[in-house]
Amino acid sequence: MQVNLVENLLTEARQDKAQAVLNACVHCGFCTATCPTYLHTGNELDSPRGRIYLIKNMLETGEASEVTQTHLDRCLTCQSCETTCPSGVEYHALLAIGRETVDKLAPANRVRAASRWLIRKLMLNRPLVFGAFRIARALRALVPAALARTWLPRTRFDADWDYPARGDQGVEQEQVRPAFTRKVLVQSGCVQPALRPDTDRALAIVLAYFGVDVEFVTGAGCCGALNSHTGDEPAARAQALQNLSAWEALLAAQKEAEVLAIVSSASGCGAQLADYPNLLMDDAGAQARARTLCSLLRDPAELVWWLMEQSPQTALPDLTGENLSFHCPCTLQHALKLSGRVEQIFARMGVSLPAVEDSHLCCGSAGSYSLLQPAMARTLRDDKLDKLLASEPAQIITANVGCQLHLQGGTEKPVRHWLEILAEAMDG
Repeated sequence: MQVNLVENLLTEARQDKAQAVLNACVHCGFCTATCPTYLHTGNELDSPRGRIYLIKNMLETGEASEVTQTHLDRCLTCQSCETTCPSGVEYHALLAIGRETVDKLAPANRVRAASRWLIRKLMLNRPLVFGAFRIARALRALVPAALARTWLPRTRFDADWDYPARGDQGVEQEQVRPAFTRKVLVQSGCVQPALRPDTDRALAIVLAYFGVDVEFVTGAGCCGALNSHTGDEPAARAQALQNLSAWEALLAAQKEAEVLAIVSSASGCGAQLADYPNLLMDDAGAQARARTLCSLLRDPAELVWWLMEQSPQTALPDLTGENLSFHCPCTLQHALKLSGRVEQIFARMGVSLPAVEDSHLCCGSAGSYSLLQPAMARTLRDDKLDKLLASEPAQIITANVGCQLHLQGGTEKPVRHWLEILAEAMDG
C-alpha cells in the first residue's frame, strides 16, 4: 500500500511504526471473518480493514471526524484479526497510534471525554475501590442477589489473608510465607484485589504446591491498560515507567531466591505489560529496559505448565468429575498466544474441557469496553454465554477478571478463575 503520512503529526518512532503496519496490510479481508464487531454490524468501517483505511486517511491528511473516532472506539482490541492475518499485520499497535491521534484531531465531545475521565478516576483509586467494596460486603445481605453474585461473591480461601499494601499507600504489612528458594514477583491489579481477592490467593496456593513463593511488587501501580483504553496514553506510559522501576528495584533486592518470572494473574494486565516495548517506543532507553524486563513476564498458564513439566515427580490432584466450561480470554489466546495451554493443564489432571463454538470471538468485556459500549458488549456476552453453556457445565472458568465479571453479570452459573479450581484441590 502506498503511504504518504503528513509530517510532524507523529513522533519519528510512531511514524515508522505506523508506516510499517500500513505497508504490511494487503487488504485481503481475512480479518473480517474473525472480527466480532464486523460480524454483528456488517459495516466495513467496523472491521480491522476498514479501521486501517480510516487511520491511514487520518495520518495522510492530518484530519479526523467523529466517524473515525466512533469506529475506532468500537474496536474491542481483541486481536483476533492478528491471529487470522496471513501478513502478520500488527493491528493493535496501529490502533493505539490511531486512537491517540484521533483524540487530538476529532471535534471535542465533552460527554465522551467526561465519561472516560470519570472511569479512570474511580477505577484507579485503589483506596476508594477497596473501601467501597469493604462497605458493600458488610451490607451484602441487603444487595439484590444478581448484583451480589457478580460484585460481592463470598471468598473461598483464608479470609484473614490480605494483599500486601502497595508502597504508595504508606502502609506496611508482613505476610507469613513459606521459605522457598524459588519465587515469582506478582503484579496485582487495580480492581481484581477488591472484586476477586481469591484469584491471587489461588495463585499463591498453586505455586506453593510446586515449591514456589510469591512476592507482591510494592511500589508498582496499574498496568496502564485502563488509561490506554480510555485515551490517556501519556498516563499509561508513566505507569509503565513506574512499574519497570518497581520491578528493577525488587529484582535487585533479591539475594538467595531465584526469581522465575514476573506474573499477573489477570491475562488482560499481562497482555498490557507484555506490550510495554510498543508503548514506550518513543524512548529508546525505556524501550530497551522494557524488552529486558518483559522477557521475564509469564502468564500463570505458561508458568504452571512449565512447573508441571519440570516437576514430573510432583503428584497432581485428580480433578476427574469436574464439569467445567472454559472461556479463553482474547488476551490469553490472541495477545499472549497461549491458546490451549489451560486445556492442557486440566487434561493432566483428568479433565477434558469441552470445545466451545466460536471460542476465538470476544465476550465483550475488553477492559473498559463494556462500560463505554454497553449495547455491543451485552450482545457479545449473550452470544458467548450461549456457547459456553451449551455443554451444561456446573461452572464456567476463565483467566481474566474483566471477562469473569462481565460473564457473571449474564448467568447464575459461577464464573471463576481457573486457578481457583486448582487451588481448591491443592490447598493444605
